[in-house]
Amino acid sequence: MNLEQFLKSPMEWVEAEGPQRKIVLSSRVRFARNLCAFAFPGWAKKAERQRALEAMLPIVQRLPEMESSFSSSMDNLSALDKQVLVERHLISREHAAKNVGSGVVINSHETLAVMINEEDHLRMQSLKSGLQLKNAFKVLDKVDTELEAHLDFAFSARLGYLTACPTNVGTGMRASVMLHLPAMVLSEQINQVIQAVGKLAFAVRGLYGEGTEALGNVFQISNQTTLGECETDVIERLNKVILQIIEHEENARLSLLEKKPRLVYDQVGRAYGILTNARAMSSKEALNLLSLARMGVDLGLFAEGTQRVMDELFILTQPAHVQKTVDKKLTAEERDLSRADVIRERLKHLTPPREDGEEETV
Repeated sequence: MNLEQFLKSPMEWVEAEGPQRKIVLSSRVRFARNLCAFAFPGWAKKAERQRALEAMLPIVQRLPEMESSFSSSMDNLSALDKQVLVERHLISREHAAKNVGSGVVINSHETLAVMINEEDHLRMQSLKSGLQLKNAFKVLDKVDTELEAHLDFAFSARLGYLTACPTNVGTGMRASVMLHLPAMVLSEQINQVIQAVGKLAFAVRGLYGEGTEALGNVFQISNQTTLGECETDVIERLNKVILQIIEHEENARLSLLEKKPRLVYDQVGRAYGILTNARAMSSKEALNLLSLARMGVDLGLFAEGTQRVMDELFILTQPAHVQKTVDKKLTAEERDLSRADVIRERLKHLTPPREDGEEETV
């Protein structure tokens, strides 16, 4: 399956209606693993990385979970194709910079992805819609067991799994949840939450992970410790923290509607007006406006069934996706024009937001 065919299939983690979907966009669990017989990718020469790739790729491809998958070595992907995979949260920005000796395998639903020779020999991840950390872990734990039956992983009885970065040693696991928190941002509560989460040994990052901005009021929260803890305990602790944040966001939304309803209607209405009429729009502006419109959907200000469109636009308005739509490289100005076209087309049947007490327009 080539990339164009692969991208035509729906992104299950975006389109599925997972638990707590109004606030939790997705849950992800990632394992880092290395082989005993090869140097870590960052220390290996190109020939050794290539041998390691050749040893791992066929085994990953034969996984039952990878039936009808997309797989490629990184040197066979264009820079644009790599960026598309980054925007879909299927590979890291670091892996997008890789070429000969690195590869990727992704299942047809885009819920399971394996990066080969990123920072570690294997970086595998499971993605689920909504708050499904336990299910994501269950899927990945099974895949890990299947791979370990064929590959000799670097493991220490004292330390656990050995990884290129010391912060991953132990379980080698990162569990993360992507949250949409516009009400806490609007009510200026978000910094307090970030500080509280940090004290509990969890990290808060932006839309694309470490070092990125929280565009569209989207935040990623993940565990920081991997040594001396078992995976299920980490999952349980993170799950409890996320449930508390969900409660805070729900309360913030209700409080805004109760105390500042006109502010909410104004913000959502302005977002609707610009999204459905603008002829040029930057990626950052699009994400921030889509965030407000999505909050409007969650608060019942738009007709039901429009949340999926908003969630898809979070991905489709990113720079590489905009260029993929027209199948050519665009300047920043041309991307802004095309992005606005994509948004207007997808939202052309969306009726204006209604305030409480208004009858729904048919």
